[in-house]
Amino acid sequence: MTLTTIGFDADDTLWHNERFFRLTQARFHDLLADHAPPERLEERLLAAERRNIGHYGFGVKGFTLSMIETAIEVSESRVPAAVIGEIMAAGREMLAHPIELLPSARAAVEALSGRYKLVLVTKGDLLDQERKLAQSGLGDLFDAVEIVSDKRPETYTTVFARHGSGADEGMMIGNSLKSDVLPMIAAGGWGVYVPHDLTWALEHALPPEGHPRFAELPDLGGLSDLVARIG
Repeated sequence: MTLTTIGFDADDTLWHNERFFRLTQARFHDLLADHAPPERLEERLLAAERRNIGHYGFGVKGFTLSMIETAIEVSESRVPAAVIGEIMAAGREMLAHPIELLPSARAAVEALSGRYKLVLVTKGDLLDQERKLAQSGLGDLFDAVEIVSDKRPETYTTVFARHGSGADEGMMIGNSLKSDVLPMIAAGGWGVYVPHDLTWALEHALPPEGHPRFAELPDLGGLSDLVARIG
């Protein structure tokens, strides 16, 4: 086959991200400890996130609004204004957290840059994703950046047609089976799964066992060899 275009997910594929959500959730548990136990808060927060994705999209801002909604719900509208202020402050801190690249991320992107068209395909808050890319130092290695509202087969069909020769001659690399791998395979391309230790519950999915265009790597260190074998 011909491989012309390679897409990379950003959060928890190229740099750490979920760890900051987990730290903020722990802080959220402490703030609401008088109103609900941690397991109850986790359940209600996840339900709020699922309910709100269609309204707020993915990312820190939607997560912060879901925490506020959950705080109001579990406290039966008695949550103090000071606690709401703490939740908002935690959200702002998440929007300023430093970028730490994952092992082999820079080497993997550098090895493919110039040999293939590279596209960063990520979802989340526009300003936050732009900030993280700028701080990562990887921006100049990509031919294009797409910050999308969601990742579906039609998303990849459009992106890989716009920046390459179509999804069937493309590859998408990411830590989410649900968002990065399965929809890319459905669009006709290669999906490469690189697991991360921390994965958001709403991104869980089963791998497409035995699919000829599915591959899994323990980290990005083996990506260049995989691309060479495929393309």
